[in-house]
Parts: sequence; structure tokens; C-alpha cells
Amino acid sequence: RGEASGERSEALRAALGDHVAQRGSLNAHDRLRFDFSHGAALTPAEIEKIEDEVNEMIRQNYPVETRVMTPDEARGLGAQALFGEKYGDEVRVLSMGRDTDVDFSIELCGGTHVERTGDIGLFAIIAESSVSSGVRRIEALTGNAASEYLRIRANALNEISGKLGTAPDGALAQIDTLL
Repeated sequence: RGEASGERSEALRAALGDHVAQRGSLNAHDRLRFDFSHGAALTPAEIEKIEDEVNEMIRQNYPVETRVMTPDEARGLGAQALFGEKYGDEVRVLSMGRDTDVDFSIELCGGTHVERTGDIGLFAIIAESSVSSGVRRIEALTGNAASEYLRIRANALNEISGKLGTAPDGALAQIDTLL
């Protein structure tokens, strides 16, 4: 969903620093891919922090506001533009997560996919990789696809722990013992 892109970029900046900038993305109804500037692989703790922040914004169920304005007006509001992208005389600007007079995210966007952040449902990062020097990629699922992904992983852990004869929380320790 397109709006997860805006929440994601702000969550990345919060977790990794202001140097993070979008370098490309793909948004579908149930998944997304997001390329961004960053010089190192994300740690599990950083991935967890990003997921937590995005999911918190989703749970807050903020309205998503769409405005049309000039690119200069959008940048004046702090909208994030894609590096090297050419924009016309007018751009669509999405803002979400308004707390008092400050938006959590203001992004240039070609389409609106949800009316409220809660419409996204759930956000789960499923992969993180390098695209090129200084550019990282996260892939994530949203909504029902994210729920199904987490269910499959939980079922796999339950099956593994059953074969090991331990509770799911003890599976890793049991594997370490066996190795």
C-alpha cells in the first residue's frame, strides 16, 4: 500500500539517521519494496525498531491527507522527493500521522491507496539486502499477506520445536545443544 512507503521512510530515518533517502520503491496492495541510501546491512534490532514504529503508526489509524501543489511548495513543507526524479507543475503530496501541527510523514506520491493508516493492517519486513554500493533494500508484506507470513513462520517453529521435543522458546537452545 502506497502509504506504508511514507511511514517506512520516516521510520528508517528515525532508526538509522537523517542520511536515509528513498532511492526507489514498489508498492502493491499486499507487499512493498523500498530502496534507500545507507552504508551497512540493518541489524535485527534496527529491523525490529522500524517494524515497531511503522506498526505503531498503523495502529494509531491516522487519516491520510492528499493535497495537490507545486513541487517547491511540497519541498517547503518538508515532503520527501525521490532523488533525480523529474516532477511536473503539480505534485500529489500525502501526509499522515499528524500530531498537533506536525506530520509524521509527508511524501510525494502518485496514488492514494488508503484513507487511514489503519487500513494497512500490519507491516512485516521479510528481507533486507544490498542493491548497490550505499543502497539497501527492504521487502515487506502488509495486511493479510503479512499475517499469513507470520502464521507460516509460527507453524514452522512449532513443528521444529515438536521434533526437538521442546517448547518453541527452547528450540534454539536445543539446537545449540545438538550441534
